[in-house]
Amino acid sequence: MPTIEQARTWYSDSDPVHDFDHILRVYRMAERLALAEGADLEIIHAAALLHDAEGSNPDDKAKRANHHHTSADFAADVLSAEGWSAERIAAVQHCIRAHRFRDTSELPQTLEAQIIFDADKLDAIGAVGVARVVSFSARVPRPFYAQPSQQFLETGTKEPDEPHTAYHEHLFKLSKIKERMFTKTGKAIAAERHQYLDEYFKRLIAEWNGEL
Repeated sequence: MPTIEQARTWYSDSDPVHDFDHILRVYRMAERLALAEGADLEIIHAAALLHDAEGSNPDDKAKRANHHHTSADFAADVLSAEGWSAERIAAVQHCIRAHRFRDTSELPQTLEAQIIFDADKLDAIGAVGVARVVSFSARVPRPFYAQPSQQFLETGTKEPDEPHTAYHEHLFKLSKIKERMFTKTGKAIAAERHQYLDEYFKRLIAEWNGEL
C-alpha cells in the first residue's frame, strides 16, 4: 500500500490548487465517505493518493486535460511493483480515470470511484473552495470578479476578451458540483458547502459594488 510519505514525493508545491495539501484533504474526505458508505478502504486510500500524481499542473493545459489517464497509468506501475493483483489495480485505475469533472467518457461505476469523485469535487466548494479559486485567480493572474456578459450567463461561453474570473468559474463549474455528487453522504456535505460558496460570492459582489 502506498504511504502518505511516499505519495508526498509525487507532488509539487508550486500549484496551490493541486498540491499535496489537496491530496491530503481528498484522502481524509474519501476515507470519511468510505466509512459512511461501506467502501473498500484500501482501494480508496490508494486512489486518493494517486489520483493527481501525473500531469495535474494547470500551467500545462494539454497534460492537465489528460492527467486522469496518465495518473492511472502511473498508479498501475506503483501498485504492480507492490504486488497488487490485476483486478485491484484496475479498480484503482477506474477510480482515477473517472474522477475528472470535465471528462464524462468514463463515469464512476463502482462505489469506490463514486467516493473518489465526490471527495475530489467537495474540495472545490465550501471554504476551501473559496481559497482555491481565489488563489488560482491570483496566480494566473485573473480578476476575482467582473460582471459576466449576458452571453456567458445564458450559454457559458465568454465574449471576446471577457476574463474568466473566479466568479465565472463559480458559475461555469463550482455551482454545478452539488448536482454531480453520487453518494448520499457526499450529497449532504455538498449541499452545505454549496450554500457557503454561493453566499461568499453574493457577499463579494455586494462589497465589490459598494453595497456593503
